[in-house]
Amino acid sequence: MRGNVIDMAIGLIIGKAFGDVVQSLVDDIILPPIGLLLGGVDFDNLTIEMHSFAYPNKPPVLLRYGAFIHHVIYLLVVSLTLFLIIILVSKLYKKAAKEKTEEQYTELKELSEDVKVLLEIRDLLASKTDVKS
Repeated sequence: MRGNVIDMAIGLIIGKAFGDVVQSLVDDIILPPIGLLLGGVDFDNLTIEMHSFAYPNKPPVLLRYGAFIHHVIYLLVVSLTLFLIIILVSKLYKKAAKEKTEEQYTELKELSEDVKVLLEIRDLLASKTDVKS
């Protein structure tokens, strides 16, 4: 039980660190070139102002679609990373299963050779008893 709790704690710490790295990747590496290609756009400041017709004296409500785009890119990076990890783990499991199957086949092959020897001994003993009678 104690080992599982420690493993989970380590996983959470590594997950948090991974999240920080991905956040930095999106903020500092991916979005600036995209913003530059779009004419120097800062995604955090992309908003749409929605004015209220019922309350004209109230400040406008901001739809921060730039932050939404930012979070979608973050989600895509995390999803791609997890997808690649799952593919890698799946290949490792398949390789291990294949090796185990080959090992079992080798054991069965050796066993079948032993069975062949035992059958030959049985046949020899049967032929000796037939000669005596």
